[in-house]
Amino acid sequence: MTPADFAHVAKLLQERSAIALEPGKEYLVESRLLPVAKRHGLATVAAYIAKLRKPGASGLADELVEAMVTTETSFFRDVIPFDALRKHVLPELIAARRSERRLAIWCAAASSGQEPFTLAIVLREWFPELETWDITFHATDISNAMLERCRAGVYSQLEVNRGMPAALLVKWFTQEGARWRIDDRLRKMIAFRQLNLAAWWPPTPMFDLIFLRNVMIYFDVPTKRDILAKVARTLKPDGLLVLGGAESTLNLSESFQRVDAYKGGYHRLAAKGA
Repeated sequence: MTPADFAHVAKLLQERSAIALEPGKEYLVESRLLPVAKRHGLATVAAYIAKLRKPGASGLADELVEAMVTTETSFFRDVIPFDALRKHVLPELIAARRSERRLAIWCAAASSGQEPFTLAIVLREWFPELETWDITFHATDISNAMLERCRAGVYSQLEVNRGMPAALLVKWFTQEGARWRIDDRLRKMIAFRQLNLAAWWPPTPMFDLIFLRNVMIYFDVPTKRDILAKVARTLKPDGLLVLGGAESTLNLSESFQRVDAYKGGYHRLAAKGA
């Protein structure tokens, strides 16, 4: 791959997804785009990029974004945030919302669905009283291919082996040959839709809980600041934002403060004037 080819890919990716592709990632571009090139009957990534440069290549650029988006995920990923959710966060939110009996949850980087389905399992497994509540549960991702996987709710043996306890697997999945299908009761809880976090957001409800884990690390500083500003306008005053273990609001937003009492990246809106 020539430096000019890499620069073109990086520019397209930045424009369409705000993902910052740093120099030195040529190997990643090659490995992600070669299967796409072959689907188009092209022998090399360079030939694919040449087609990208031609007018009217918007569809190819969409495929580029789909291919380059990182989709690494697993059930109960990192464990600690879900322990905090079960032991502290949800009990406190339920107590605060008991009179209205409503909760609104957003998983903002759904990938192939393991995180939102983990959240759904926690809700149903440990908090059965919520079955009679009005639960608004949104899950979004930039990749339409990933969203189709979410809606299908079907996972390989390897995928369910990564993090899903055996007892919960048997209870909430049905085995279909070598694959496992999520229970429809969980799948129907969640509204999956496409959203580019770095672009315009359509009107949304105010959320009690927003999971925005392991996606901010791919954005540049201005984009991180813009996303956190939009999250602050979308989170209820006593709601919680959850970031990934390598992510922070430090030097990016004064709207949030870390909740040290909880482990796992939980943040609240900062008190005004604090």
